[in-house]
Amino acid sequence: MFDSFPDGTSERLDRPTYHADLGRVYSNGIGFLNKLERGQHFQERGFPSWDAFAEGDWEGALSLAEERREDYAEELRQASRLGVRHRRLRVVEFPITPYVQWELFVLRVRVDLGDDIKVLDAHDISNIERTRPVPEVVILGDVAMYEVVYDEDGNAAGANRYTERSLIRETNAGFDALYERGEGFHDFFDREIVTLDPPRVSGAPTGVRGSR
Repeated sequence: MFDSFPDGTSERLDRPTYHADLGRVYSNGIGFLNKLERGQHFQERGFPSWDAFAEGDWEGALSLAEERREDYAEELRQASRLGVRHRRLRVVEFPITPYVQWELFVLRVRVDLGDDIKVLDAHDISNIERTRPVPEVVILGDVAMYEVVYDEDGNAAGANRYTERSLIRETNAGFDALYERGEGFHDFFDREIVTLDPPRVSGAPTGVRGSR
């Protein structure tokens, strides 16, 4: 259930409202968080590691990513206190974009701390992307689901919020099926990412998203 969502069943939230609403729901016994990431080009201005990456300082970007280790560890401790299991599925296209190459180094820090992250080749979901790419979604238990949306310039502009439980359960089932097909993070990273040369960044990629 990722090719489309029913019209008229969501509430549009701007970016600050989306973040506030997600934080409120997250703290209220949801049990799990499922996140599907599909975009291949984003900006994360203000995130030091991304800023270094965008300036062509690859070693600095990797070093700054490592400096977030304690922040990520605290996020996972909070999740444990709240009884929330996190799972993330990162869809990757080939050839791998500079942004995704950078992002996977950041996600490696999270995985090393115990975050459950898998990687899925976009080619493997071509059968369900015949009309559009799968959406980027964040699902909080069976309580709320957010489809992240972007403005006409490709900047993150908030989310469509869904609360119909049958739709959320169906989407969670779809996520479970895709997650089962995903490859273990380190297997993918060691085969496809470690061997790459540092990326060449030419111009700012489009799309602004939240912090890692």
